[in-house]
Amino acid sequence: MARGHPRVTAKHQTTLMFTKDREVGFKGDCIVGVLADKGAAGLHEKLKSALKSGAAVNITIEAGGEMEVVRAFGHPLLTLVHAKDLVIRKSKFTCGRTLAVGADKAAMDLSRALVAKLRDPSTKVKVTIEVGG
Repeated sequence: MARGHPRVTAKHQTTLMFTKDREVGFKGDCIVGVLADKGAAGLHEKLKSALKSGAAVNITIEAGGEMEVVRAFGHPLLTLVHAKDLVIRKSKFTCGRTLAVGADKAAMDLSRALVAKLRDPSTKVKVTIEVGG
């Protein structure tokens, strides 16, 4: 779970991110949810293992009656150690914040109806990660 924020712009061309942080900086155009209940380090160990195997993954984002599915892949180089952030990338780049790579969508590709909901701080954002999709 995460929350919306008035500064969500969802304009980044290659990534989208959820963070446990409360605020979105003016340059945070990849951030689509704040106050997340987990960063990469907090994911269940079975999920981490599946992601590190390179499995296909579906990330479903639901907010205010809008829903979008991002399809991506795990990768053997994922470390999943960042305490606050989860980043989904179109590229193959990995770091401690990376949840998945090779995604079919980045922040800018999300529907503008969903993005409008993600701008509302009262919106609860449900993020579901399913491996093998």
